[in-house]
Amino acid sequence: MKRWEFRLSGSGGQGLITAGIILGEAAVLEGKEVVQSQSYGPEARGGASKAEVIIDTKKIYYPKVVLPDIILAMSQEAAQKYGSEIKENGIIVIDSSMVDDFKHDKAKVIKIPITKLAKDEVGKTFTANIIAIAVLVGLTKVVSFDSLKQAVLNRIPKGTEGINTKALEIGWQWSQEKL
Repeated sequence: MKRWEFRLSGSGGQGLITAGIILGEAAVLEGKEVVQSQSYGPEARGGASKAEVIIDTKKIYYPKVVLPDIILAMSQEAAQKYGSEIKENGIIVIDSSMVDDFKHDKAKVIKIPITKLAKDEVGKTFTANIIAIAVLVGLTKVVSFDSLKQAVLNRIPKGTEGINTKALEIGWQWSQEKL
């Protein structure tokens, strides 16, 4: 397995920190090395926020993402602020229901209406982060679907297992259509 560096970005309150923690936990369940970090804008909700996750089978000696392999942008501000620095031929996943316009000349841009899917197909917009993380895992295969599902079930509030599992399956299905 190659080293993967992820940057999950959006607005505070979208659950991206939780998504980063879930991604890291799924990798730990598989015995991989993981570093997860986060930063927020000056506002708790609404300001730009990001979570970064590094996953490798070897020791990780530097705990910061230098140049991500994959970026998730779930707001226009996040796309503009964090979407420009990416490895050559990296992948940028855009929540097309929240980001109007975004182009990149050295990365593959994949547009998926993540928040709209959470609202229309799951019935809860707060599951957008789970759909998003399933998309990222489905595109990269950095961990298995089963490990991701276990990590989600370990982290979500009791009583939300059904809707979060549905969100995972929707994200995974969309990722497979984009490969």
